[in-house]
Amino acid sequence: MNSFVNNLCCNGGDDESSGDELWDKDAVGLTHVGEALHQVLGRHHNHYHHKMWNVTSGKVIGSVHQTPMNVWGCCQDPQKNNDDWFPEKMAEIIGRTEKWCDIMSLGPPDGKFMTEFKGAIEKLAERSKTAEDTIIVRLLTGNIVGMPTNCSAVLKALTKDVPQDAKIQVWVGAWRKGFSWNHAKLIAVDGVYLHTGGHNLWDHHYLKCNPVHDLSIELEGSVARDGHRFANLHWEFIERNQRTCIGSCVDMMPDAMPTALKTRVTVSEFPKGVANTFPPMFSKKKVAKTANYSRRNSTLEKTGVVDKGVPMITIGRLGTIVYKHRSADDAIIAMINSSRKIIRLVLQDIGPVTVPGTKSALPGLKWPKAYLAAIGEAIYQRGVDIEMVLSNPNSIPGGLKGTEANYGNGWSCVDVAAEIIKSIKKNHANVDDGKLRAMVIDNLRICFLRHNKKCKYDDGKTIGLHSKHFIVDDVSTYIGSQNLYMCDLAEWGVVIDSEAEVKKIKEDYFDPMWKDSYTGDDVDVQKVMDGLNIDRDGEQTWLDYIRKNDAQHMMPHGQSEYLCVDEDEMQGAEVGIHSAENGESSQGKRDEVTIATNETPTPSLASSQQNPPEIDPNSSAQKTGLCGISGLCRNKSCTLTVI
Repeated sequence: MNSFVNNLCCNGGDDESSGDELWDKDAVGLTHVGEALHQVLGRHHNHYHHKMWNVTSGKVIGSVHQTPMNVWGCCQDPQKNNDDWFPEKMAEIIGRTEKWCDIMSLGPPDGKFMTEFKGAIEKLAERSKTAEDTIIVRLLTGNIVGMPTNCSAVLKALTKDVPQDAKIQVWVGAWRKGFSWNHAKLIAVDGVYLHTGGHNLWDHHYLKCNPVHDLSIELEGSVARDGHRFANLHWEFIERNQRTCIGSCVDMMPDAMPTALKTRVTVSEFPKGVANTFPPMFSKKKVAKTANYSRRNSTLEKTGVVDKGVPMITIGRLGTIVYKHRSADDAIIAMINSSRKIIRLVLQDIGPVTVPGTKSALPGLKWPKAYLAAIGEAIYQRGVDIEMVLSNPNSIPGGLKGTEANYGNGWSCVDVAAEIIKSIKKNHANVDDGKLRAMVIDNLRICFLRHNKKCKYDDGKTIGLHSKHFIVDDVSTYIGSQNLYMCDLAEWGVVIDSEAEVKKIKEDYFDPMWKDSYTGDDVDVQKVMDGLNIDRDGEQTWLDYIRKNDAQHMMPHGQSEYLCVDEDEMQGAEVGIHSAENGESSQGKRDEVTIATNETPTPSLASSQQNPPEIDPNSSAQKTGLCGISGLCRNKSCTLTVI
């Protein structure tokens, strides 16, 4: 197929690697884990270098940002205002901006997060009075199906007290494509400061009673530029789609107006009539004159040496924005495959979303076979130890309802252990049960999150976990937005590839959590062995589970003036899926990818072609039984129909 036809029919071009291995000039001094990532990304995702991945460097600033704070070894629940420091810290980072700030999250800020962000924007407006150039702020969220972001309302709230003549321009944008949307969480400032991790911007989840646990990190250095570059890809997608004829029509509609289109992008700008419809794209040159950026180079001028910090690798994925590449998936598999001694994981869950009140996966949802196979091979082939902390199932923070928030997909630690051992048995048919039992006892330690050995807060509500964090061989660690259960969303995170820095992070976060949480009682070896023949994957069809007239159940975090209830959009999504089963989309055009699935998963690469479509940890699927699947799985040969 020539390049023109490939671009026209298969959305190819830049979405296909050339096959030539790319070597990043900054890939020096990497650990064996970092080098494994570099090789896989350079070989299979070379066209997305400096876009979805990069080898870079940076400094870790202080301790990791964990909420709730001061709970390990404590017998009392977090007190009121215990974590107000967190949105204040995020706003302080935004307030450092001299030229350029990118903010990305699943949904818009609310409560104290909105108050603090608004204050930060006003601080920038005041600074702009003496600034040479206009200050740029780009805030981007996901457009969750049935609950699109009201960009105009968010922008109005953020800029309510900003003078129209201030030298600051602000854009708020959101996108989705089918059942894929942004899930990355980051703040990047002037190509120097970076904040990233798992935290959303939701008051009731983190700042009220029974807060969910989460983890983010503050970094400084070249690594921040990669956050801006990743944001560029999203804004380019928004501009590309809104400039179309249909996009122009949608742009004239209120954000709350229903639309059942496959792709929905929205953007609002401030000041109206002064700022362009679409924001400019970030480049290093645009921040080179700022004091923040110049400060980085002051050491070079004085000493001839720049303290770049430690090696870091940024890894991201764009969901269905791109046809094929899921570089972060492959990077995570490479990290697991490189393990020699131990993998420590802190996760919301690893199994798929279940039908509420049952141990049955929602129809169409699968366990992440490639990740499980990689973990299984690490145990079986190399004797690697696994220590894993999971959210207590169905944990609800902040006095919310189960339809508004729900952390933990419903599986027990025995279920997770059984799926890992099952992957070993599937890939090594002749392994005897005695050896499998020994692996469960000697290598596999899984537990639910606890405070001082207790799974519940004082009012009886279970403790939730939303972190996406793992450490490999105590030399390399990931902190970001990507869950290991299946979800084909846009994600981003940072791998810190330094034994010294990983030691500090482990001592600050994992060690006290593990001490409080692990009892040895959550995994019973006999129950694991008895569960090896249980099929925990969802059935092939899930259409009967959609409640097409109940869009409110798509609400990710309760009522918010910044999210619009869009029932017709939900119905349109269902129509698209019905049509997909008949070989066409709701727009009469089918964008289809044939996926070769392996009945015996191997821990090689974890691309979207090897994994069934996925869902978002904070979407309605987890909370209400509505699942955000971006395609339909068909037995041995899986056809992903983008709708």
